[in-house]
Amino acid sequence: MKKDKAIEVLNELPGEFDIEVLIERLIFIEKVEAGLEQIKEGKIIPHEAVKDISQKW
Repeated sequence: MKKDKAIEVLNELPGEFDIEVLIERLIFIEKVEAGLEQIKEGKIIPHEAVKDISQKW
């Protein structure tokens, strides 16, 4: 994660907050950005394949 993004998230929070809230938001953003990068790289499983896999459970 870039420092600018972390500062942006920090600036969106109120004057007082629990540190857990900041950590949760940063982790969430990091995971979403990683997922979007995987999509760009074509590292996805098509919906039909997921349905087939889940039916075998």
